[in-house]
Amino acid sequence: MDLKTATPREVRALIRKGELDMPTSGMCTPYAQANMAILPKDLAFDFLLFTQRNKQPCPVLDVTEAGSPVPLLVGPEADLRYDIPRYRIYRHGELTDEVTNIEKYWRDDLVAFLLGCSFSFEGPMIEAGLEIRHITDNHNVPMYKTNIECIPAGVFHGPMVVSMRPMKMQDAIRAVQITTRMPYVHGAPVHIGDPEAIGIKDIDKPDFGERSEIKPGEVPVFWACGVTPQAVAMAVKPEFMITHAPGYMFITDILNSKLSIM
Repeated sequence: MDLKTATPREVRALIRKGELDMPTSGMCTPYAQANMAILPKDLAFDFLLFTQRNKQPCPVLDVTEAGSPVPLLVGPEADLRYDIPRYRIYRHGELTDEVTNIEKYWRDDLVAFLLGCSFSFEGPMIEAGLEIRHITDNHNVPMYKTNIECIPAGVFHGPMVVSMRPMKMQDAIRAVQITTRMPYVHGAPVHIGDPEAIGIKDIDKPDFGERSEIKPGEVPVFWACGVTPQAVAMAVKPEFMITHAPGYMFITDILNSKLSIM
């Protein structure tokens, strides 16, 4: 099966059967991918408020009913307990497990949030002739904690996480034009150029994902990233939280074109 042209249902079936365990960048290219954060119901309102105040790193695509693993708006035939290649389990802010399904962790009080993902704008950028380095080199996108603080909401606070793609300056300008039209999947870059200006000390040592080579004549281009809730979890230390593993996304049934402002 060609994962690039496969349907979301086909890829989710492979994931559910345990036959696909890899980053989802480049899969089902016409369709939107989503970051995920799952929290107990008593924290759900605070987190929803946090997403509304921080729409660039946390653009909400869907929120499940408490106790339901089904994302009715973006994947009504999906089950969030099984349909993501890898999950991370946090207890009191500490990463305790990385697993391929969350059946044994599921509780009746859990609420799942699906947030727009930058993988969704990579298809339009490739169609425009732009190189996406981590796809070319077949590795996970590099992601970094920054010194950009999110707007607090309730108990939630913490730094913005960004994803990085190296580009020639003329390609970066085109990337800005493309992604500005896609606010539901992080929109335009938050920074271009000097990593230290946003608190990144060593561009070759990402906090999540894998290093991308920056070639002569290229600049690093940084987008807000849906891994931000994981950095927030480390800062806030909620009793229990489940997220996707960075780079291992939920593939929705929503076309990217539906999330673009023309």
